[in-house]
Amino acid sequence: MDWRDTGILLSARRHGESSAILDVFTPSRGRHMGVMRGGGSRRLAPTLQPGAQLDLAWRARLEDQMGNFSAEPQRSRAAIAMADPLALAGLQAVCALLGFCLPEREPHPALYARTESLLDLLGQPELWPLAYLRWELALLEEMGFGLDLAACAVTGGTEGLAYVSPRSGRAVSRQGAGDWASRLLPLPPVLLGQGAAPDAEIVTALGTTGHFLDHHMARDLRDRPLPAARALFVDRLARRASHG
Repeated sequence: MDWRDTGILLSARRHGESSAILDVFTPSRGRHMGVMRGGGSRRLAPTLQPGAQLDLAWRARLEDQMGNFSAEPQRSRAAIAMADPLALAGLQAVCALLGFCLPEREPHPALYARTESLLDLLGQPELWPLAYLRWELALLEEMGFGLDLAACAVTGGTEGLAYVSPRSGRAVSRQGAGDWASRLLPLPPVLLGQGAAPDAEIVTALGTTGHFLDHHMARDLRDRPLPAARALFVDRLARRASHG
């Protein structure tokens, strides 16, 4: 059994004396793991950094085996990320979330395309936070936990939307919220695709999407907390917002 594809490296961990186990995300094979001989060597370590774009070949005797990778770098994103702490935190958050939530060997081509486009924006710090938020919304949708923000869940209206139900993920207007407003999540304009999307507002929006990632997706898929890398990214974005 063998195949070739491009892929984004999510993680690489040492295996034995000089090999590494690669966890990659590919457009046609989904998230896939395999052993790469020599992948743990000093020569290849700079290449095998999370977020790297790789030309991959996988081979195994049987389909259900872990198999072996050979990989050639197409482009590295490590240098761009290392130059900006926020970009580095964002890259780590993306790779950690994908490794956390994606089942092995299940294709998600649309999510792959969005992920590749997002990572290619790493060198543009003014665009990255909003692009990341939109990616997180797409991730929730892909995993079956998408938000429905088109109309108020109570009144059916589309005006004055200000909250999100923490249970259903549906929008709620100020009129529809009534005395329940304090129990609802904020719905900043950026989640509706409106306004200038300042960092502080994106941080608020990530608090809302984070609720569904943590309390719905993580509990349903893994029954354990989200990777700490996401919280680190949100914290760094909040610090940038406070100094902006």
